[in-house]
This record gives sequence, C-alpha cells and structure tokens, in this order.
Amino acid sequence: MTTCDLANKTCEPCKGGVPPMPGDDARQMLAQLDGWSLSDDGTTIRRRFEFKGFAKAVEMANLAAWLGNKQGHHPDIAFGWGYCEVAFTTHEAGGLTENDFICAARLNALVA
Repeated sequence: MTTCDLANKTCEPCKGGVPPMPGDDARQMLAQLDGWSLSDDGTTIRRRFEFKGFAKAVEMANLAAWLGNKQGHHPDIAFGWGYCEVAFTTHEAGGLTENDFICAARLNALVA
C-alpha cells in the first residue's frame, strides 16, 4: 500500500476490542509517510510543521482539526509561534490503527 492508497481511504468508525497495530506493521506503514515519526512507546505518530510566524501555524492546526472532524478520527494538536505539531493515535485501541496512517496520509496530501 502506498501513501497515495492511504490518502484515498476513509477512516472506519472505531469499535471496542480492536487491538493496536503490531510494531513491525506500524513501522512498515510509517515508512510510506514523509515527515512522520513514531513515538518511543509505538502508540502514536506525529509530525511537526514549521512556519514563519503564528498565523500559518494556526491555519495548519485548523486544517488538521477539520480533517480529523471530517474523518471522525481526531488528532492531538499543539501549536505556537512558528510550529504546529499533529499527533494521531487510536485511543479506543490503546495504540495505532490503520485510521492513524490514513489521516496522516490525507494531511500530507492536503499540504503537498
């Protein structure tokens, strides 16, 4: 599966009892995403976007929030002067699922 394939998918609603993705699978999927990194505990992927100024950082935060709302899969977002950091995890699963990688790929496509 390529980044393009992931960006064309839609998140599936979370259902209870879904196990998190194994670490090897997460690393394989992460290799398809430019700019994203895996947390030390393997439960989250994140990307830091850098800008000159505050307004672009706010716009990026709003874009990530809009995407999360549209997909029904909401990221954690932190931003300030010159940066916006977006993190995806599936709280219901206690780690990563394909939804996290779909949202990351879709966000990459939006900012490409």
